[in-house]
Amino acid sequence: MFKLKDNKKIEILIDILMFSFGTLLFAISTNVFIVPNNLAPGGLIGLATILKIVFGLPVGWTTLAMNVPLFVLAYKKIGYSFLTKSLFCVILGNVLIEITRPFILDFELEYKSDILLASVFGGFIGGVGLAIIFIRGGSTGGIDIIANLLSAHNSHISIGKLLLILDALVIAISAFVCDIEKAFYASVCVFITTKFIDAIMYGVDIGTGKLVFVISSKNQEISQKIIKKLSRGVTELKSKGSYTGNEGEILLCAVRRHEIHELRNIVHSVDKNAFMVVTDAREITGEGFKEISIKTTI
Repeated sequence: MFKLKDNKKIEILIDILMFSFGTLLFAISTNVFIVPNNLAPGGLIGLATILKIVFGLPVGWTTLAMNVPLFVLAYKKIGYSFLTKSLFCVILGNVLIEITRPFILDFELEYKSDILLASVFGGFIGGVGLAIIFIRGGSTGGIDIIANLLSAHNSHISIGKLLLILDALVIAISAFVCDIEKAFYASVCVFITTKFIDAIMYGVDIGTGKLVFVISSKNQEISQKIIKKLSRGVTELKSKGSYTGNEGEILLCAVRRHEIHELRNIVHSVDKNAFMVVTDAREITGEGFKEISIKTTI
């Protein structure tokens, strides 16, 4: 049997492989489709693309430089695991953008024939790469960190809405720097990227997820870590063991599919003997999941 340390090493190795593949896809998307067509699809990559158009600055190094102050500001605001994974992805991703660019230029792989196809395939490949990163609990930094920091001071606004506002602002700037048509195609790219991220991570219906039941003698510590690290609510259900007759609590938590591995790590880091039951949730509505839709009939 594997020891806990061996399992941890395997998890780290899988993270490195997944992050490497995801960032490589994102770098290819950026260099083959996004930058050659002067598309600024939101985020710091979009800002870096605008700066390249205006001043000729390299996209990868510019994006990396803009991320540095954000990580400094977010150091005490986000968890150590998320910070480490995101920092790795940001550095590797932007280095790959700069490393792969000469090869793409040498082999004439830049696609400029049809800007609509460029926005579609750029969004598709970039979305797949980002989904792979997000599945393992990583991030490409940038706008994601800004949204998290702003959300901490404006808790009534969801992170998703903040991301949309910030991306829209970058696209609006690109409309002035380039033209409205390029901004339109950048919006198409963002739309396709988000749709593929949702499809890969959450399935066709983003309201689906996992329902997790946890039985442990350290429920309080586990629930606090879940709330802090995953920002997910936890419910305590009263329980009574039929065999022992002992009364206690069962923790109930709804999460998205990509968060399961992180939740499992949290539980086992507190109590390696904890009992967990994970089941599919066909639909989850409410804060952090799919919005509740109210249908009216006349």
